Amino acid sequence: KILFVSSSSLFIELNRRTNRQRKTMVRFHKLALGAAFVAALTIVPSSVGNVGFARASEMTEDEKKAEESAANAAAEEMIADAAPYAPPAGSSTFEYEAEVHKMLDIVINSLYTNKDIFLRELISNASDALDKIRFLSVTKPELLGDTKELEMKVEYDPDLRTLTIKDTGIGMSKEDLIANLGTVARSGTTNFIKALSEAETNDVNMIGMFGVGFYSTFLVADKVTVASKSNDSDVQHIWESLNGESSFHVGPDPRGNTLGRGTEITLHLKEDSDEYLSPHK
Repeated sequence: KILFVSSSSLFIELNRRTNRQRKTMVRFHKLALGAAFVAALTIVPSSVGNVGFARASEMTEDEKKAEESAANAAAEEMIADAAPYAPPAGSSTFEYEAEVHKMLDIVINSLYTNKDIFLRELISNASDALDKIRFLSVTKPELLGDTKELEMKVEYDPDLRTLTIKDTGIGMSKEDLIANLGTVARSGTTNFIKALSEAETNDVNMIGMFGVGFYSTFLVADKVTVASKSNDSDVQHIWESLNGESSFHVGPDPRGNTLGRGTEITLHLKEDSDEYLSPHK
């Protein structure tokens, strides 16, 4: 049996719930598309012709209850999709250094960029991390610990819409994550901004030349999550930030030590970045 949900029932239910959650970050385009889809389902054959609309007066009590239940379920799904962002449990919030924040604005709003550069930069960074632990382990083989394989993996999950770059390199401590990914002004940041201002276009393809290529991840991601474990700390930490935010969050990884040693960068992709969820890409 096909169950039809009227658009009016759905909108009433959404309105009732969203009034209780005024702080909810609603993705209006998704809600509109969802409502339009549900509204389209209300078109059913009528006694007059092949096209008509299911009217409340034509419905039995059981059908009305079924419609209300379906509207509740649809509203729950839409509001869950628009749930407010919550930082990782136990994390602290840090403000980006002013120059870093300025650079992020340039990267996010760049119109003349080959977005593939983010993958080039992340692979380059992972390779550097592997080289560092390889070099140190020549004289101190014990640094490899139980994670002796030096490798890099690129994984994607179409269902979660994530792309993950993982390495077993030198890793980062909490202090490294805070310093390297946001709060410490580096000469590369300033020089990169200067180079962009002198260029004819805001082409961020040169970002890797200045040692700040990590931030190119926001060309394709709504949210970036970095988990890392170094030999300097017994705790694996997590760094996370939303695209367009002026701050980031760092704290112990709620999952515990899943890496042994190394870094895992997970990109929660934008809707226009589906191409990176393809094995062909």
